[in-house]
Order: sequence, then structure tokens, then C-alpha cells
Amino acid sequence: MLRFVGQAVFLAAVLGVLLYLLDNVVYNLERLGIPTGFDYLDQSAGFAIPDSDFRSSQSLLDALLVGVQNTVKVSLIGIVLATVLGVVIGVARLSTNWLVRRAAAAYVELFRNVPVLIIIIFFWLGIFLRLPPITRATEILDLVVLSNRGLVIPWFEKEGSGAAFGLVALAGLVLAVVVWVWRTRRFDRTGQPHHRFLWAGGVLVAMLAVGFFATGRPWVITTPERGELATAGGFRLAPEYAALLLGLTIYTASHIAEIVRGSILAVSRGQSEAANAVGLSDFQRLRFVVLPQAFRISIPPVANQYLNLVKNSSLGVAVSYYEVTKITQVSISQRAPAVQAILVLMGIYLVFSLSIAAVTNLINRRLTLKGR
Repeated sequence: MLRFVGQAVFLAAVLGVLLYLLDNVVYNLERLGIPTGFDYLDQSAGFAIPDSDFRSSQSLLDALLVGVQNTVKVSLIGIVLATVLGVVIGVARLSTNWLVRRAAAAYVELFRNVPVLIIIIFFWLGIFLRLPPITRATEILDLVVLSNRGLVIPWFEKEGSGAAFGLVALAGLVLAVVVWVWRTRRFDRTGQPHHRFLWAGGVLVAMLAVGFFATGRPWVITTPERGELATAGGFRLAPEYAALLLGLTIYTASHIAEIVRGSILAVSRGQSEAANAVGLSDFQRLRFVVLPQAFRISIPPVANQYLNLVKNSSLGVAVSYYEVTKITQVSISQRAPAVQAILVLMGIYLVFSLSIAAVTNLINRRLTLKGR
């Protein structure tokens, strides 16, 4: 009972402090004639967003949604790349080859101990902006254009309705999952190699190919054409986006590599000895015995690195990449109320963090050994 009363008193004190701070902020905003609501989100932005269809006449809410999309785009791709690179470097840290082991250790010690902002700025100012200008851009086989305005590669351009193709793709994905389950159950029943990835992938690719031609080829490939001031067609990888993505990937991968290394070392030595006793090769021992157990151990700390990567994406403001923080900064310079704008920004990052935490916690519970 005493503990409950203490917690209630503490909660009441916290709420009291928050209400006092809120009342103080509202009072000062009203005294200065600054709006206290969130109606500013409906006013026109007054600025454009590069590499998007956003118009300056659209609302600030639309601008924030574009910023959220840009943040998600750099964060999700960065998480995938950092995970793959981190696992490779982490395994290489334990290699029996001296050169591989030392090279991986040098990578980790170099990038883990350098601020990620420095890495991002280095890629932006030291590499991408040092590329030749558009008038002297490097062209590779008339398919790729490389300049200080970015890398432009062939890309798909929509010609007709993609709804029918989307339905075929969805059906192919469902069929691939069914094939994956079938091959897994067959392996559990007979012990024969399942090759489920090849089977499921082959079914999905076949369905996509059939759907593409059956629906009248809804997409065509466009190649970049260099002009005097810009390129037309293709997909442009902007220097700002590339610098931010590479910086986040390389920095986060150095931390994930150490987590993977520690997780591998945490696996009981008896597991490796048992794998050697049944005649598994080094690769098979790593793939089927050590890594599955190491991944189970590494999920919680790796989830923290994912959260850090998403939050560090706000450093795109330093290289003028229009993610949600940059758009908030620009909107404040366009006379949007700073307090409400920052509150909205905090809420967006809170949603990002809670979403990643929910997914990783679900995976962690799913992989936790029964009885623990």
C-alpha cells in the first residue's frame, strides 16, 4: 500500500511539473502574440523540396509528409545495408586469416571512434561535391551519368495502370510464401534439402515476369540523357542523400559488427565442437549452428543501433537533405511557430522509435527459447 501511495505521489508531482511548464509556455506565447495551436500546418509552405513533386503552394503538413517519406527512405535502406555490412565485418573479426581479421578490426576502430556527422560531411564535401560538373560529367556506356549533381542510372517509368500488375505481384508473393512453407515442411518430414529460397524466389520471379507481359508492360526503362544544366530521365541519386546514407551505414555497421562478434563469442564452445563432430564444414558450422544462436543474442543491442540510425538521420540537416528535421527547420524560418513545430518533430521521431521497438521486441519474443 505504501509503495502504491509513493508512486501515486510521484506521478502527481510529474504531472504537476508538466502542467506548470505547459501553462508557462502558453502564457508566454500569448504574451508575444504567437499562435498556440497547430493551425499553421494548413498554411502554404512557401518553399520547394528537391527531388520531389512537392510545390511551394502546398501546405506545411504535406511538406512534413514528404520529409517523413525521405526519412523512412534513408532509414530503412540504411538499416538493411548496415545490418548486412555489420554481420560481414563482425564475422570477419573472428576470421583465422590474419589480414582479414586485422582489416575488419581497423574498419571497426576507425569508424566507431569518429563522429557520424564528420563521416557524412566527409562524403558530401570531400567526395560527391568533388566530382566533375554536369558539363563534364562522366558517362558510362550511355547508361550512367556521374557528376557533382549525383549519380543518374536507368530506371522504370510508368506508362499505364499498374493496378493489374500489383495484383499479380501480390498473388505471386502469396504463392511464394506457400511454396516456402511447403519446402520447409517437406524438409522437416524427410530431411532432404529444402532449397526454399530458390524455390520461393523462382516462383515469385516467374509470376512477376508473366504478370509484366500479361498486363501490357506497364513500365518501361528510361535511360538518362545529359543536358547543359541537368539530366533528363532515369533515377538520380542526389549527393546529399548518398552522403547521408553512406555515413549512417558505415558508422552503424561498425557498431553492429562488434555486437555480432560478441554474440558469436557468447555461443557455447560446445556447439562448435558438436558441429565439427558431425562433420560440418566451417561455413556450415557458422551458417547452421553459430549464427542462428548468435542472432538470437544480438537482437536487443542491434535494435538499439537501428533506433540510433533513425535518429541520426536528422543529421541530414547538415548536408541539406530534406528529411523531416530539415523541413521543420525551414518551416520555422518561414515563420512557423517554433514550439509547435519542434513538438510535432519530437512526436514523429517518437512514432519512429516506438515502431522499431515494437517490431524488434516482437521478433525477440518470437525467437526466445521456450522456458526462458
